[in-house]
Amino acid sequence: MASPADRRYRETHEWHMPQGDLVVIGVSRFAVDELTDVTYLDVRAKTVKAGETFGEIESVKATSDLYAGIDGDVVEVNQAVLDNPAIINDDPYDKGWIVKVRPRDIKQLDALLSSADYDKLHS
Repeated sequence: MASPADRRYRETHEWHMPQGDLVVIGVSRFAVDELTDVTYLDVRAKTVKAGETFGEIESVKATSDLYAGIDGDVVEVNQAVLDNPAIINDDPYDKGWIVKVRPRDIKQLDALLSSADYDKLHS
């Protein structure tokens, strides 16, 4: 299954989708499939910096850090996935978003992978 083309990706499996003046961040289907059942999600950052962690995601199999691909301020955390991380298992690209960020420089997205380039890495 191809990753959605309306967003950019980090090699560490986080997607970044522009939405108005915000950027929505979540994890890819590939990441979810690798983790298997997501059981816990923690978002501890109020600001994000490209290449740095902003939280962690846990499954029955592993714990992984979540990395931002942009600098900015977290303006919303998806409380539904904090309360029920299994939402990410079922719908990582829509209901399973993790944070919304007000970016400091939207052009940072240009440095991230396109969906085609991300999919090539994981095919």
